[in-house]
Amino acid sequence: MDLFAALALQIIYGIANLVLISIGLAVIFGMMRVINLAHGEFLMLGGYTVIVATNNGVNIWIAMFIFAPLIVGIIGLIVEWCLIRFLYGRMVDTLLATWGLSLFFIGLITTIFGAQTATTISPPFGAITIGDYSSSGYELFLIFIAILAVALVYLLFRYTKLGLVARGTMQGADMAASLGVSTQRVYSTTFGIGAALSGLAGGLLAPITGVLPTIGAIYIGKAFITVISGGTAILAGTASASILLGAVNGIVAFVVGPTMGEVALLLLAIVLLRLMPQGITGRFFKRSL
Repeated sequence: MDLFAALALQIIYGIANLVLISIGLAVIFGMMRVINLAHGEFLMLGGYTVIVATNNGVNIWIAMFIFAPLIVGIIGLIVEWCLIRFLYGRMVDTLLATWGLSLFFIGLITTIFGAQTATTISPPFGAITIGDYSSSGYELFLIFIAILAVALVYLLFRYTKLGLVARGTMQGADMAASLGVSTQRVYSTTFGIGAALSGLAGGLLAPITGVLPTIGAIYIGKAFITVISGGTAILAGTASASILLGAVNGIVAFVVGPTMGEVALLLLAIVLLRLMPQGITGRFFKRSL
C-alpha cells in the first residue's frame, strides 16, 4: 500500500510537471497559433531569474512568484513587439525566427553565466515519509501550484474582459477590429501572459532540475508533444494530454526506467496523433476552454 501511494504521488507529480512546462506554450501556440521554439528558453530564463535573485538576497518565494514571471513576461512583450508581430500568419517564418531567438538566448546566457550548471538552490520543503518510502515535499507543493495555475488561467480567459476579448480576437481578428478592439495590443498582452506563465514554471522547477543554458531543450519537446496531443482547447487539451502522457511516463519509468518512460511518452503521443489528428479535444471536450 505504501508503494502504491508513493508511486501514485510520483505519477501525479509527473502530470503536474507537464502542466507547468506546457501551460505557457498552450497560450502562445495553442491559442495564438505562434510556433515558439524559444519556449524552452523562456523557462530557462525563469530559472536563472530565481537563481540570480536568491543569490542576491531576495526571498525565494518573491523570486519565484514575482520576479520570474514579471521579468520573463517583459522579455516576452519585447520579443512580440520587435519580432513576432511582423510574422503572424507566417508559421514557417515564425518557426525560423523563434529558433534563432532560442539560439540567441542560449548564447547570451552562456556568455554571462558560463556553460555549466548555475549555482543551485535547495527545494524549500524537506522530504515527506510514506511508510517505508519518502518523497519530496516540494513536489507535492508543485502539484498544488499546477492545479492552481490551471484554475487561474481558466478564470482569466473565461470570466474576465481581457480573456473574453483575447479569445474573440484569436477567433476573428477582423471582427474584433471592426468593433474597436486594438488587436495588436491584445496579441501583445496574450503573448506576454504566455511568456510570464513560462517564466513562472521555469522558476518553480529550478530547485528540482537545476539550471543551465541548454536546459530549454529538455523542456521544449515535452511541451510541444503535450500541447499538440491535447488539441485546440488550450486548458482541457493540456490537462487531458498531461494526465494521459504523464501517467504512462510515470508507470513505464517505474517499471523499466526513466529513459524508457520518455520513449513511452513519445510513442503514445505518436499513436494519439495517428488516431486523433486534431488532438484529444478535437474529438472530446470540443467546447471546453
